[in-house]
Amino acid sequence: MPRHRDRLDDIIRAAFRVFMAKGYQRTQMADVARELGVSPGTLYNYVASKEALFHVLIDRAFLREAAPPPPVLPVPTPPPGATLERLRERLTADSVIPALEAALTRRRVTDARAELERIVRDLYALIERNRQAITLIERSALELPDLARLFYGTTRRELVARLTRYLEARTRRGHMRPLPDCGAAARLILEAAAWFAMHRYRDPDASTIPGEVARETVVHFIVRALVPDGPQRARSHKEVHK
Repeated sequence: MPRHRDRLDDIIRAAFRVFMAKGYQRTQMADVARELGVSPGTLYNYVASKEALFHVLIDRAFLREAAPPPPVLPVPTPPPGATLERLRERLTADSVIPALEAALTRRRVTDARAELERIVRDLYALIERNRQAITLIERSALELPDLARLFYGTTRRELVARLTRYLEARTRRGHMRPLPDCGAAARLILEAAAWFAMHRYRDPDASTIPGEVARETVVHFIVRALVPDGPQRARSHKEVHK
């Protein structure tokens, strides 16, 4: 089994590269075999089909530790809808931003700058940790409408909505500078973090920016832009509802 597991891990790494470059529809098993330097027949000893291989990628995409070996080889073709449901489970389990969830339930804010910094750092870490998985999903969503609806229409939209509620609450109480539109600002925060934590790797010039520099630049600009210098006086209930 260890030898089989090592080879399956090699296949998965090669498949990630091919699917991210070519997309779901254009990727063929022969492309993955060519990337790995084996015959196409070798792949079928480990996965029964392209659909099975894509399911394995989705199943392992967000894992932080090595996945256990599959119970049987080759991995069978999943039933209709199984891959999408597996992705839904993965996104639900790994799209939580702890600092944001805590902020949404916090009734009293003593340091808005530190609070926002923690949120941006958690968001950045989430995207950076899952950048390969997110890239795979974004590339595949161009060709798989159900996947696009799940990722963009549900998961990402809900994240933007929660960021928007947070910004509305903090600007309403005077902890942050007034914003033209909190929803647009929430999207800006998400996209800035996504570009530096993930998309910059596809830019030959930007990919040379050290990871720590990229992260700290995003945190610095967002926090400095939204939270005024010096202590923030929270507005009273009467002031908020004038």
